[in-house]
Amino acid sequence: MSAQRVGIRALQQATAKPNALFLSQNLPRLALAINATSSQTRDISTQKFTPTEAQSLLAAQRRRRPVSPHLAAYDYKQTWFGASIWTRITGQALSTSLYAFSIAYLVAPLTGWHVESATLAEAAATLPPILKTGLKAVVAWPFFFHFSNGIRHLVWDTARGFKKPVIQQTSYLVLGASIVGTLGAVFLL
Repeated sequence: MSAQRVGIRALQQATAKPNALFLSQNLPRLALAINATSSQTRDISTQKFTPTEAQSLLAAQRRRRPVSPHLAAYDYKQTWFGASIWTRITGQALSTSLYAFSIAYLVAPLTGWHVESATLAEAAATLPPILKTGLKAVVAWPFFFHFSNGIRHLVWDTARGFKKPVIQQTSYLVLGASIVGTLGAVFLL
């Protein structure tokens, strides 16, 4: 209650004579009033344990802790081979590839490697068409799958599409969109 009175009194004084001197005079009083009302005391007691008593207390606390089920409790179609886990796999593949190429590009002058665009384009031009197509597909599919499933996850952030049939349908939609995107990138570009 005293903090409210101090605050009301400070507001009354501020409206009565608005000047810069007001803040320098009343801020210390306001701070003291806030600290006086917000500080609480708690009675805390400690207890001395022997190492064996401490271990038994810890074991008892761990037994009361909730335990998440093992991965085997879930349906493998939804956990391992589902679109969500493949989003993680493709994301890791894309980021690992980016970091590996970036590091190779940075150390190329020191090692004598030729990782310039012209050298890479010349090397790609010498490949047989079937190998070139396969390499483009290997690079394009993770990108398109990660992109399209990322859109699905953004839709999930709006709390839509969590029914089991919808999840399965959107999984197939994501797979189809990634295949169409990959084929378009491989054969049209």
